[in-house]
Amino acid sequence: MIGPMWSDVIDLRDFYATSQGQLTRRLIGRSLRALWPEVRGCRVLGLGYAVPFLQPFADEAERVVAMMPAPMGAVRWPSVGPVQGALADELELPLPDRSIDRLLLIHGLEFADHAHGLLRECWRVLADNGRLMVVVPNRRATWARMERSPFANGQPYSEGQLTRLLRDRLFTPIASSTALFMPPSRSRMVMGSASLLEQIGCRLFPAFGGVVVVDCAKQIAAPVLRSAVASRRVYVGVGLSQPLQGSSRAGFKNPAPFTGVDGS
Repeated sequence: MIGPMWSDVIDLRDFYATSQGQLTRRLIGRSLRALWPEVRGCRVLGLGYAVPFLQPFADEAERVVAMMPAPMGAVRWPSVGPVQGALADELELPLPDRSIDRLLLIHGLEFADHAHGLLRECWRVLADNGRLMVVVPNRRATWARMERSPFANGQPYSEGQLTRLLRDRLFTPIASSTALFMPPSRSRMVMGSASLLEQIGCRLFPAFGGVVVVDCAKQIAAPVLRSAVASRRVYVGVGLSQPLQGSSRAGFKNPAPFTGVDGS
């Protein structure tokens, strides 16, 4: 059986460079910051295509790194300064166990052939008090159906489906929201009304936002999954400065210079 087809990183980069994409980033970003208002001192990982949403966290977190799955491809991030982006196998992230405090997964879960394996890997790299925020296309929304939408590919979820999946993989959902209530239109009138539509949608029609956002905590009082056991393997991620051993927190390094496309 053929799984969902991953969006190409260049298509996503180009969308977020448009006026519609910048507005989309702002609207979703508000929901993310409402759920994570404080990340000072945290080590933050953006997995999938998270680079449009990471800069606000980079201004206060201890470290922010973006990892893009190999089937999607990778772009340079940030566009200036030391590179903090890397290409990685989403089922074997080149990070030590319990090395991340906050993990943002966006433009990722809906494409995964093995959603359980991806979430299991997120569980492994999160600290015991870590938080995972997942953003997926809402199956009830037009954003999941319109071809020109960046959320039209892959498997959409309802909030209930996503919540059950996360609980099944040892995460406890603690807050959720929806965002992106404007239709996926390039119309200036629609985009000019986006803030008003967002306010009305959040209050009156929360089930119909373009994306579902769930913030959850890592469960630790549970049977240890096989992949959560400290590994003797050495993971090497494309763009990372050196191999990272399976149990050393000191291995969380800056990625080495990346020569791929610019992701700004």
